[in-house]
Amino acid sequence: MREQTVAMYCVLDDLIRFTRPARTPPPASGRRLTDAQVLTTALVAARFFGGNLVVAKHYMEQHWGQNRLDKSGFVRRLHALSDTLRSLFATLGDMLKHLHTEARYVLDSFPVAVCHNTRIPRCKLLRGKAYHGRCASKRSWFYGLKVQVVATSDGIPVEFHIHAGAESEQTGQRGLPLDLPAGSVLYTDAGYTDYAAEDLFNEASGSQQQTARRKNSKRPHHPAQTFLLQYFRKGIKTCFSQLTARFPKQIHAVTAAGFALKIALFIFAHALDQVGL
Repeated sequence: MREQTVAMYCVLDDLIRFTRPARTPPPASGRRLTDAQVLTTALVAARFFGGNLVVAKHYMEQHWGQNRLDKSGFVRRLHALSDTLRSLFATLGDMLKHLHTEARYVLDSFPVAVCHNTRIPRCKLLRGKAYHGRCASKRSWFYGLKVQVVATSDGIPVEFHIHAGAESEQTGQRGLPLDLPAGSVLYTDAGYTDYAAEDLFNEASGSQQQTARRKNSKRPHHPAQTFLLQYFRKGIKTCFSQLTARFPKQIHAVTAAGFALKIALFIFAHALDQVGL
């Protein structure tokens, strides 16, 4: 645990220095914690303490001599760094894409419920039918958010997008940058069927999207393509099972933004763990 904490801090500090624009003034000297310390504490919480920020903060203070900061002040700092967290993940994802010489990626989604269906009328975290979605693979309804993930064939997330649960897979796909190296192959399931979007992606990116076809599809695949789709899509199911295993029984959050931020922290921590950090 100590080695992983040090590695995460070093990676985050280097990424922040690398992505910081030129001639950016240094942070205020009165801050008790640097940006790297705040994000490291949050990732330690996601990786080792089920997302509990208070426990992770106490761990960093007791074992690493980190300056003390009250819970509300720490949460405010963390929310202020939410965009920085996503940009750092995008930078890490770009590095992983260049190291992934196989150039095969899988796109899929998984639901994250904020409460049980019987408690939907009493839910205060999210409101509205936009969050009442259906998970086709589990054949069940849920109330919450849906997470679109692009992962390598090894099961390492390199891109993600969080959106309302009722939105379709095609709508969620539009929120992803899908900035893959030229010549890559992106495998998706039948829920992402959109011939116009596929043609546009293939033409604009120089890559190829291969979507699983239904029986009545106008563009059926060759049996060899169907086999490759089924083979490589197994990896992302393993990725999702390992990722959701990090979630606590209930993700504690006071706001919808905080709930989405904790999901992003779990994905970031899982990616770092998968690459050996």
